[in-house]
Amino acid sequence: MSPETLRPLPMASTGCSCCATAPVEDRAAAEATATSAAETTMYPVRGMTCGHCADSVTTAITVLEGVEEVRIDLAPGGISTVTVAGAAAPAAVRAAVAEAGYTVADA
Repeated sequence: MSPETLRPLPMASTGCSCCATAPVEDRAAAEATATSAAETTMYPVRGMTCGHCADSVTTAITVLEGVEEVRIDLAPGGISTVTVAGAAAPAAVRAAVAEAGYTVADA
């Protein structure tokens, strides 16, 4: 057997979204601009210990009216930070966290 010479695949200039859109830097700037326009509120949450906990809280908050994005900085065994972008009512976010089985800590 003789070794094969492998050729790199050509990059697509049109077609799928990962190859045909603007460079990554441009997409990141556009996404950052869109997110920065939304109001963000941070909530300290007790009781989350793993990714499943974070997913449960994210799901509970995401369905609320006015929520554009949910980000969680998980601190297992401590107080995690849940950041909500959008115009969701703080009382609704607190209730969603409680329904998911966790507690919003006093600031």
